[in-house]
Parts: sequence; structure tokens; C-alpha cells
Amino acid sequence: MYEDLKHRVWEANLKLVEYGLVILTFGNVSQVDREKGVMAIKPSGVSYEQMKPQDMVVLDLNGQQLEGRLQPSSDTPTHLFLYTHFPGIGGIAHAHSEYATAFAQAGEEIPCLGTTHADFFPGPIPSTRELEEGEVLSDYEQNTGKVIVERFKNLDPAHYPACLVAGHGPFAWGQSGAEAVDHLLALEKIAKMALLTRLAKPGAKNLPAYLIKKHFERKHGPKAYYGQRKEK
Repeated sequence: MYEDLKHRVWEANLKLVEYGLVILTFGNVSQVDREKGVMAIKPSGVSYEQMKPQDMVVLDLNGQQLEGRLQPSSDTPTHLFLYTHFPGIGGIAHAHSEYATAFAQAGEEIPCLGTTHADFFPGPIPSTRELEEGEVLSDYEQNTGKVIVERFKNLDPAHYPACLVAGHGPFAWGQSGAEAVDHLLALEKIAKMALLTRLAKPGAKNLPAYLIKKHFERKHGPKAYYGQRKEK
């Protein structure tokens, strides 16, 4: 019943390895099927080399396991919380990639210093506040989702397809698990470029607002013209 979904999620998880975004097994991708009310996600702690499509775990959106002999990712409650509160997204990716995680560990947002950043995000890449002790000791993974949603109170997740969790690492999302991984890769490259820019020139200024707007809207705005027109 869920074979296609599991295969897509398996392929998306392998992209984490292909893109060099994961350390050991520290990463996961999920995808939701909203019509069926289910999510598929990587099993916890299983190596990417050994993982097969049938190993993907399927749960309903309340967290009840429907298919799969293995335990789902420990980050499953975070994914479920984001799917519930960001109804427009279809896939989520999480990893501990070096440069994005460095900004997360510093608790710093990634400033928009160039047009590569502006092609994906119309402003600084947001970072959450640190979780409080009680939030860590009780329902830690769900509370991780909560601080992301809290940070997005005045942000559109469709315009900002990623967030840094302070002290932890990046989460990204998209219309599918594969697109979420692409956004995670873009985030990692943007983080690297931002760090190198600040090393080259510590006082490097943010890109002017008019140039950020131009680059973002030519790809994502109502009159976007980047890429090829879809055939009718």
C-alpha cells in the first residue's frame, strides 16, 4: 500500500550521503502522503549502506506505526509536529552538516551576503532559541518542532524552506523528501559561503534589500521567470 512512498523516502535519504551532508547515521528524511494521512521516515540508527526501501517506517500523523519492522528515526516527533503545523510542506530533511551546524551551534542566523542566498531565502536564515531544561527533559523531539514553529510565527515556511535549531543543527523542508534534501544542500553551501565571506572580510555587509528581492522573486515571485515554462 505504501511501497512508492517508501521507495521515494529511501532514495531521498541516500541523497544525504551523495551530497555529503551526513556523519555516520546522523540524518533522516521523511515524506508525507496527506491524502492517506501517513508519513514514511528512515529507521533509527541504520547505516545508509545497509538500508533498503522496505526498511522505511510508515506512521500515521498521530505517530502510530503502521508498517515497518524497525524503529523510526528518533526525530520522528519533530517531523510529525512540523507536518501538522506547516500544512503546505511534503517532505523534511535533517542532518548535522558541518557549516550549517556551526551556525546552529553558535545560535546565529545566517546573514544574506550574496545572491546565491537570495535565490533560496528572502532574508537571513532563521535560528530558533535554545530549548529550556524542561523542554529537553520532557518531549524533547516534539519540543524541537515547537521551537521551529515558534520561530516561524511571522515567517512563511514556503519562502524560508529551512531553519537552524540552536545548539543542534538544520532542518529543511520542501514539496517532497527529495526537494527537502536539495534545500538542505543549498543551506549547507550558503552557510559555507557566509562563513568564508566573513573570514575574507569580517565587516562584509548584507546584500541590499532591493537585490535580495530581485533574486528571490525572479525564482519564487508571482512573476517568476527563472527556468523553463511548463508545457500546458
